[in-house]
Amino acid sequence: MSSSAQLSTTSTRWDARLWGVLLTVSTVIGLDALDVSMVGVALPSIRADLGLSTSALQWVVSGYVLGYGGLLLLGGRTADLLGRRRVFLIAVSVFALASLLGGLVDDGALLIASRFIKGLSAAFTAPAALSIITTTFQEGPARNRAISIFAVFGASGYSAGLVFSGLLTQVGWRWTFLLPVPIALVVLVFAYRLIPANRPERTGAGYDFPGAITGAAGSLLLVFSVVEAPTVGWLAARTLISFGVAFALLATFIVIEKRSAHPLLRLGILRSGPLARANIGGALFFGAYIGFQFVVMLYLQSVLNWSALQTALGFLPAAAIVAFGSPRIEPLIDRVGTPRTILAGVVAHVIGYALFLNVDESSSYALSVLPSMILLGLGFTLAFSSLNIQATAGIADNEQGLAGGLLNTSVQIGGAIGLAVVTAVLTANGGAEASRTALLSGLTPALSVVTGIAVLAVLVSLAGVIRPRRTAEATVGEAELALATK
Repeated sequence: MSSSAQLSTTSTRWDARLWGVLLTVSTVIGLDALDVSMVGVALPSIRADLGLSTSALQWVVSGYVLGYGGLLLLGGRTADLLGRRRVFLIAVSVFALASLLGGLVDDGALLIASRFIKGLSAAFTAPAALSIITTTFQEGPARNRAISIFAVFGASGYSAGLVFSGLLTQVGWRWTFLLPVPIALVVLVFAYRLIPANRPERTGAGYDFPGAITGAAGSLLLVFSVVEAPTVGWLAARTLISFGVAFALLATFIVIEKRSAHPLLRLGILRSGPLARANIGGALFFGAYIGFQFVVMLYLQSVLNWSALQTALGFLPAAAIVAFGSPRIEPLIDRVGTPRTILAGVVAHVIGYALFLNVDESSSYALSVLPSMILLGLGFTLAFSSLNIQATAGIADNEQGLAGGLLNTSVQIGGAIGLAVVTAVLTANGGAEASRTALLSGLTPALSVVTGIAVLAVLVSLAGVIRPRRTAEATVGEAELALATK
């Protein structure tokens, strides 16, 4: 028996070592999420200091998304095949070095390169971290509680990133890149001491190099095409060719996986209804949120003329609700199930987005902005943990990294597409101009798109609530019929 198996538990009463493993890997997912959102408020200072153009500045954000979203699937399967602990330690080390580089460089190209490397490393740490948890805590209340705590760090990272960014930017934008370095080093020490080594699930399997190459290349090119499309033009020849090559690579990847004796992605895993709904719902959920966050950042700073610190504090209520509520959500998930908590979380976001449709240059924070922030915090608290639990429930231990990679891939690509679509709508309606009037003219159409994306997430989540009920009713009907015919 491997040491990871020996550490595995079904009990919700854990010793110090189990808590250490959980908090160590949860800290890393918090860092990954923090890095997605923390750079936002610092962008104006980065542009002023390094003299970057608007298109180059976009890549400070998009470079991270490209590496993260493009290689998550590869990262998840690599953790299964090469060992979760090994992959986790290497990826966290790379993350720390790239963070240090980003905080010290004086060249825009090097800064973007460091962001890409950080995203690439996060593509390996995120699924490895989730699979360490799901193979340490057996399915049921113990795993649900562990994933709820894990989700606290992830959701808080997304919410608190803007708060930290505003505070650190007051000192200097470089601190938004340097902050993760000491945290990552501490994580490395604890991970080395606490996380047990696991024997990779080999069963005579070789590594699927053709699948790895085509899958990674197709995913990278797809994310790149989505990020570039608003700047180049959605119907430009370059964009269409880029999308065409990306889809061709991904189609080739699927063909390879169908024929491979040892596939990187076992396509049969996609037949799981809960996993599929978690991935589709997660993509829509985060696509709407990232688009909303972008629009609100522009509104608060360009329309209400808020400072970076004021903007960061504006998001504090959402972050506080997530930090307080996520550790306490596990009993609710156990009682009502993940489909209902996901649905409630997505509905909260739809209402929050819809309320924001009425803002203008005279809107007050307390009456117009705060209600949406409260609903965003509630929505994250309800949905984030539930999506992680649903995406990995019923999946074999040797495919937990794959399941985690699939979910995180969906989330990142969904966020990239959502941001690209919302940016295109905002730009088309005059929101790219600097004036307050122009931005306000694009605000309502952009927020309408955000709300529409969230409504699609509601429909996906609703299917998860209705389908089990129909299955249960059919089972009862069959049982009654069987009794009647006896």
